[in-house]
Amino acid sequence: QVQLVESGGGLVQPGGSLRLSCAASGSIFSINAMGWYRQAPGKQREEVAHITSGGSTDYASSVKGRFTISRDNAKNTVHLQMNSLKPEDTAVYYCSIHAQPLGAVGTFAYWGQGIQVTVSS
Repeated sequence: QVQLVESGGGLVQPGGSLRLSCAASGSIFSINAMGWYRQAPGKQREEVAHITSGGSTDYASSVKGRFTISRDNAKNTVHLQMNSLKPEDTAVYYCSIHAQPLGAVGTFAYWGQGIQVTVSS
């Protein structure tokens, strides 16, 4: 069983910053890609950023230059530093990983429960 717990969301004014964190725990053999997604009201879930096991990163064009994804492999955590936040960044943010559980063959996708980020004055 693999669990993901997100933290760091909340209410922030436009132009402000927030740092999201996601900790993976449970029977994990290895973690490949880690990423963040978001879903705004009435919209489909979209990928915000992801980072590979080797540290390569990719970002949605809407957040490039403002958000930074990083990971701590020793702690099985992934972070999303969000700067220069805009009202359109308001959404529920989800952490996702592709991991191989102990004793399993292949990798599986796991999701966190989601955390609210609201950008408003």
